Amino acid sequence: MKNYFPKLRRNISLSEYCTWKIGGTADLFAEPTSLTEMVSIIAWANQQGIPLHLLGAGSNILISDHSIEGLTLCTRRLHGLRLDKSSGWIEARAGEPIPRLVRKTGRAGLSGLEWAVGIPGTVGGAVVMNAGAHNSCIADNITEVVVIDPRYSESPFTIPSKDLNFSYRYSSLQKDFLIVLAARFRLTPGFPPNDLLRSANHNLFNRRDTQPYKNPSGGSVFQNPEGLKTAILIEELGLKGTRIGGAQISTVHGNFIINTGGATAADVRTLMLLVQRQVQTAHNIILHSEVKLMGRFPSMNH
Repeated sequence: MKNYFPKLRRNISLSEYCTWKIGGTADLFAEPTSLTEMVSIIAWANQQGIPLHLLGAGSNILISDHSIEGLTLCTRRLHGLRLDKSSGWIEARAGEPIPRLVRKTGRAGLSGLEWAVGIPGTVGGAVVMNAGAHNSCIADNITEVVVIDPRYSESPFTIPSKDLNFSYRYSSLQKDFLIVLAARFRLTPGFPPNDLLRSANHNLFNRRDTQPYKNPSGGSVFQNPEGLKTAILIEELGLKGTRIGGAQISTVHGNFIINTGGATAADVRTLMLLVQRQVQTAHNIILHSEVKLMGRFPSMNH
C-alpha cells in the first residue's frame, strides 16, 4: 500500500488552501493525486480512527482559526477528465476545477456547463453543494456520482443522480458522509466550440463585473430566499461596507464577505451572524448559509 500512499504532512497552514486566505493549521494533511492514493489514505485514516476533513478548491468553506484535528484531505490535485464527443458522456474526477471542465467540454462541442465557468470550485464540491448560477445548477447534467464510504468500505460505488435528492444548493451528500471521487455528466453534443466558449466568456465577464474578484472571499455567503435576492436585502439595510476586524461586506456585492487583510474566521463568522440577525429582524427571513464551517468555532448567539 505504501507505494500508493500520498505524502503526509504535519502542521500545515490551511489559509493558502482557502479562497478567503483564512484558517488554522491541519494536524495532518495530504493531497492525493490518484484515485488509488485517495482510497488508500481514506482506508488508513479509518483504520487508525483519525477524523477526516475534506477540502477541494477551498471556496464556500470557512476554516476555523484553531488547529484542525485529524487528517485534512485536499482533493484539488485529483485531476482527470474523460469524455465522448459523440454522446456527450463525461467523467470528471473530484478535483477537476470547474472552470477547466467548462472550457474542455466547450472545446469538444458539448453544451450544458457554460454557465459554470465562474465557479471557483472543483467537481466534488460542486456536486455536494449543487452549485449553481444563471438559473442553472450542476444537478441539471449529472447522471451519477462515484463515492466511497470511509466508515465501512474501501470499495467505491456509484449513486444515480435521482437518489441524491438534489434541490437548491443541496444534495443528500451533505448529510451522508460519503466522499465524492468522480462525477459523470451528460451534455448535449454537436455545438460549435467557438459559440460555447464565447457564451462561457460572457458569463465569466458578467460575474467579474458584478462580484468582488480583487479581494479574497469565500463566494456567495447566503442562499437566496425563494423569490428574493439576498444581496438586495443586505444592500437595502445599508450593510454594504460593514466591517468587523479584517472582514468586510463587499461594497460591490452585498452577498460577499471579503478579507481586506488579516481577517480571521471569527471576524467572518461574527459578520455573518450580524447579517442574519438584521435581516431576520427587518424582514422575518432566516438566511441560510452557503458556507460550510470546518473545525471548532465558539458558540455565538444567533
